[in-house]
Amino acid sequence: MKLCLVAVCVVISSLALADEWPQWRGPSRDGVWRETGLVEKFTGPEIKARWRVPVANGYSGPTVADGRVYVTDRVVEPKEQERVHCFDWQTGKTVWTFAYDCVYKGIGYPDGPRAAVTVQDGRAYSLGAMGNFHCFEAATGKLLWQHDCNTEYGIRMPIWGISVAPLIEGDLVIVNVCGAEACLVAFDRKTGKEAWRALTDRGNYSPPIIVRQAGQRVLVLWTGDRVVGLNPQTGTAHWSVAFPSLRMPLGIANPVVSGDLLYLSGFYDGSLMLRLRPDRLVVDEVWRRRGQSEQNTDALHTIIATPIMQGDYIYGVDSYGELRCLEAKTGDRLWENLTAVPRDRWATIHFVQNGDRTWMFNERGELIIARLSPKGFEELSRAALIKPTLGQLPQRKGVCWSHPAYAYKHVFARNDEELVCASLEAPR
Repeated sequence: MKLCLVAVCVVISSLALADEWPQWRGPSRDGVWRETGLVEKFTGPEIKARWRVPVANGYSGPTVADGRVYVTDRVVEPKEQERVHCFDWQTGKTVWTFAYDCVYKGIGYPDGPRAAVTVQDGRAYSLGAMGNFHCFEAATGKLLWQHDCNTEYGIRMPIWGISVAPLIEGDLVIVNVCGAEACLVAFDRKTGKEAWRALTDRGNYSPPIIVRQAGQRVLVLWTGDRVVGLNPQTGTAHWSVAFPSLRMPLGIANPVVSGDLLYLSGFYDGSLMLRLRPDRLVVDEVWRRRGQSEQNTDALHTIIATPIMQGDYIYGVDSYGELRCLEAKTGDRLWENLTAVPRDRWATIHFVQNGDRTWMFNERGELIIARLSPKGFEELSRAALIKPTLGQLPQRKGVCWSHPAYAYKHVFARNDEELVCASLEAPR
């Protein structure tokens, strides 16, 4: 009995100390994984799965918190529904599933929900592609409150649907609803009551982030018309920089911050670098670069993959899968690599930084351990994690466009058929 209690205590202690992935792009929403004791090189061409469970179609990446894994999907038979799933992280056993009727209207690439589930303080927040917003008791799936944002806010539906994961800020949960009279809405995260609404801009797909500026927390959002910094408690705008979409709103990647620099990149609109004034709530434009076309690009024209900034350099994937390094101060290209992902339109790599190494999950379902530096791309190891499927993109034998989660020294990835968990822990 004593040995069993010791084993249980060790498991609970390890779980408490391990890094989780409770929201889009990790604990701090910055694409950084702070776990230690990970493999330095894969032992074969494929990564062995700890478990696999079937799921249906969807773009949303999994999230992991309190020993559970959350992911959403869509089914069309016997009727159109979106579903929110919760699985035990160790076994993949279903803890709960919540399904609701959801007919897609006006959404291109209708493969399924886009936004990752956000988990905090025992609650899980899910936002569907048509604007169905739910708050659950995270452990049981009990529905606590909900909003039909399409009905309540008159969504001007982006062509690729509502895509932004809910953001927790203090007592609020903030949602990019793309409404005609409210692009952004904040709710009391416990009661679901509206706290504020802001902006009449065209909607976009880029998730908001929180930055520190002039001793304050500032909510940064890239809409279809501009980049704006707001008070996250009231929705009042502090500053705004025009960054209108020329052909259509197509900002998907997160804004990225390093020091006082704020960087954005989009498929058609190129790159914009801003400087956050440290003494007051003002921004300065550092540079703005856009190529002649989606194939003749300048600096970086990314689409799905959020770039990363390390020191004075930016690393990201250009419009046709070109892995590039830019000088942050100027946007000048230092190098380009075509081996990380096959070259094709919208080719994607999701970057996660772990110490001096970058974990790169490409659209072929491969996980790459690499070092990125101004000198070039150094591939340390590569192995297949999950197979591409055709639902997300019915071209080039399918893709894996969903961002994986990293938690408990494991990686969690999904396609249109399954959710996979695999260990990345170094051999003992």
